[in-house]
Amino acid sequence: MTTRAGTSVPTPESNRVPTPETVHRPAPWVRTRLRAGPLAAVLMAALAFVTVFLAAAFPRVADRGADAALRDFVSQKGLNPTSLQTTSKTRDYDNAAELDRVQQQVTEKVGQRLTLSRPGLAHGTRALGDRGMGNPGYARISDANDPMLSLLYLHDLASRATLTDGTWPTPGTVGGPLPIVISKQAAQTIHIKLGDVIDNGVEGSGAQRNTVVVGLYRINDPQDPFWEDLGCPARACLNAAPQHEHWMTSGFVDGDSLAAMARWGSNAENFWRLPVDPASLRADRLDRTRNAISSFLTGPGATELIGATGRADLHSVSGLADILTRADERYQAALPLSTIGPAGVAGVATVVLCLAAALTTDRRAGEIRLLRARGGSRTGVLLRLIGEGAATVLPAAALATALAVVLLPTPRWGQSVLAALAAALLALLAFPARAALLWSRRKAVGGRRRLVGELAVLVVTAAAVAEVRRRGVGTGGGLDPLLVAAPLLLAVTGGLLLARIEPVAVGWLARLAGRGRGLIGFLGLARAARDSSGRRKPSVLPLLALLIAVTTTGFGATVLDTVDHVRTRAARIATGGDIGVSLPDYATLPESFATAAAALPGVRASTGAWVEPKARFVGADQDYTDACLVVVDPAAYAEIARTVGVGEFDPAKLAAPGGRDTPVPALFSRDLARRLAAGPAEVRTPNGNGLRTTVAGIISATPALPDPGKPFVVVAAGPAWERLPDVKRINKWFAVGDVDPEQVRSTLRENGGGQPSGIAKLIAEDAAAAGKATHGLPAGYTVHSSREAAAALADDPLQHAAGRLFWYAAAAGAGFALLAVLLTLFRAAPERTAVLARLRTMGLRPRQGLALILTEALPQTLAAALGGGLTALAAVTLLGGAFDISTLVGARVGDVITPTLVPVLLPTAGLALLVALAVAAETLIAGRRQIATELRAGEQA
Repeated sequence: MTTRAGTSVPTPESNRVPTPETVHRPAPWVRTRLRAGPLAAVLMAALAFVTVFLAAAFPRVADRGADAALRDFVSQKGLNPTSLQTTSKTRDYDNAAELDRVQQQVTEKVGQRLTLSRPGLAHGTRALGDRGMGNPGYARISDANDPMLSLLYLHDLASRATLTDGTWPTPGTVGGPLPIVISKQAAQTIHIKLGDVIDNGVEGSGAQRNTVVVGLYRINDPQDPFWEDLGCPARACLNAAPQHEHWMTSGFVDGDSLAAMARWGSNAENFWRLPVDPASLRADRLDRTRNAISSFLTGPGATELIGATGRADLHSVSGLADILTRADERYQAALPLSTIGPAGVAGVATVVLCLAAALTTDRRAGEIRLLRARGGSRTGVLLRLIGEGAATVLPAAALATALAVVLLPTPRWGQSVLAALAAALLALLAFPARAALLWSRRKAVGGRRRLVGELAVLVVTAAAVAEVRRRGVGTGGGLDPLLVAAPLLLAVTGGLLLARIEPVAVGWLARLAGRGRGLIGFLGLARAARDSSGRRKPSVLPLLALLIAVTTTGFGATVLDTVDHVRTRAARIATGGDIGVSLPDYATLPESFATAAAALPGVRASTGAWVEPKARFVGADQDYTDACLVVVDPAAYAEIARTVGVGEFDPAKLAAPGGRDTPVPALFSRDLARRLAAGPAEVRTPNGNGLRTTVAGIISATPALPDPGKPFVVVAAGPAWERLPDVKRINKWFAVGDVDPEQVRSTLRENGGGQPSGIAKLIAEDAAAAGKATHGLPAGYTVHSSREAAAALADDPLQHAAGRLFWYAAAAGAGFALLAVLLTLFRAAPERTAVLARLRTMGLRPRQGLALILTEALPQTLAAALGGGLTALAAVTLLGGAFDISTLVGARVGDVITPTLVPVLLPTAGLALLVALAVAAETLIAGRRQIATELRAGEQA
């Protein structure tokens, strides 16, 4: 059988009906695309992983820092201020069992809404009246004042104290003395012996009040916060009130002697202390915690406690609500710095994802157009692209979110998951959205549209900045959107403006370079002024990425630098210089110390001073005002005031004129200014001596009294010592310079003068027994160091958390900005490689090729760095006055953030250098291989 050429002969196989098994099925789109470009898929997954991880991590880091700062702030306030203190009057039938029952009921009710710290729980009864101990032979500071005794019952005292002599108290007998135990240390101080029947006076009815000491104990840990507000149980405490100096201590009774103790003290009060566990507090639940506390104080919770305990007079107080309010205010004040960094990272990451989408679109533009040409609908093509991206982005996003949750545990996850979801959606939809622009019709009015859009951004930026300057950055009710928007809008506006200016400026430089002999500079600058299509068109996205990174980093670095400088200045002001020594009223610094301290290394200027807080200012109208008298050496004190920046004056103004009856020049506080107009004034010391003064100057503060609570007068030491012999002493010493405080303490220990005696010695010993003496110095002798004060102000978890989060964000922003530059290089790599290959055939050397690439890439980087630095300075100038940095400083200050060059210059130069190195590395590593490949094109054909 013959057939025409080109026809086939039918066979049984060809006539067979196709079955589902024999029908050719096209390969799945996603699998085919991933196999066709595995490297691109892996890189996209890696970019999505990093972006989503940072988006999920930053909220969790902020939450952990806020919680840690809150818990530390509350813990530092002590046990009693952070406890719920519940009290009730003692009834005749009250005993230990009844108090235990109420404790159980109160703990159960409060514990349902607040987490309590079990080790700090305490309950018992205290007598409301203290009684003297009139026994002859007991230690008395003055004959007229007997030592005092307070009585308490404390649940489970035996677990916190060790019995050293005798027995624990038992219930007292009717008409007999009340059995008590006291601390052995107090007994030794007051001379109480085991078995003593203490004479505590008589009751109103004439019956004798007596107690009998049946045991002595030792507190296991006298420094345990548990003993706060429980009298003086560990030792004999000193009451040093003038004319009423006496010893006092506490005794404990048995739990079945509460009624007898109430009669002994004329009344008694039951107490239940329920401390809230600081570890359970969360920054996001402050309102809930405050509401719970308020409820137990005066709301439904208080009614529940009364109903559960059956005590109508049950009353609760707590300072925790106010503490939490202050903690919330501190958090809101520190929120700006914590937000600026992550907001900047979000902006740079968005730009990078858009650049990655543009790079992918350029690489696959032909493929997408072919799909449309073969009948693919827009929706169908977009769905395929979304499905392709979901296969790489979503698993990476899920893994990144899970990793952030595991590595950064915190009870809150809502914000973290929402941020991760937003980042994942952006990474997923960026490429399809960019691809959709391929078939969108370009309109002739595109340039006008861009101009309108840029003007709209400029108007919104101006409105946001004006609003921030008008009302500040915080609203007190959470994150202020303007706080995030204003710095970012400034960066975006600067980027748009730079995108307009940079091509024109680079083109002008290219024309200048073209007049010279070299070709590399002209070609590089000419290519930098144009995009890959050869048209003069600014590249907005890379500029935005670099500009946002530099602006936010420079702004935050300026905030931190300002905080450091203000903190140092605040510490200096509080110290009165760089180093200072303060003594109690009864002590005097010897001349040997002032001489030895002035010779210490680093001391630039020093002076001793006498500060008399009980002086009186008597005006011409003979009306007097309490004031502080400060007697100093004028020259050294003027240098200290100039260095500290407080109360500066010309020392020549304090030069005393001749004649003993001539008024002495003095510096007066502003409080006394209106009194000076009436005529000469006089300053009188507590001994009655007077010093006539005349006005040498008026100042608002002085280093010896940087924040005075009352008016002051500063006079020179020479005339003051000549006319007021009672002030020829030194009780303070100030110095400026780089001085080691330990050397000053050592000098003070060696030249501290004589030991105190009398009541002063007792005060010193009592302070030492309370653990107040430090560094081997007597009680009341204190060395103040501005260095140590600044370190103490900076030792705040809230400050550390805000600063740490900012620097994390700055590093992430720099990384994304670097990635934006690299993506820009990769996007232009094919066209640049082709040009270099052609130039290579014309004799271009490899070193010249590297110079050409650097000349092409660096103008944009340098322009972005310079523009970002200027934008950061502008942001500081426009927004700095709206920030309250007191919380970050650690003290109340009135300083504002002002532009500073170094904090902006360092991150700007660092980022520019990093980008330049990355460009050079990319050129050396990838450029040569690409050029070689281009030159060998067609060899295998």
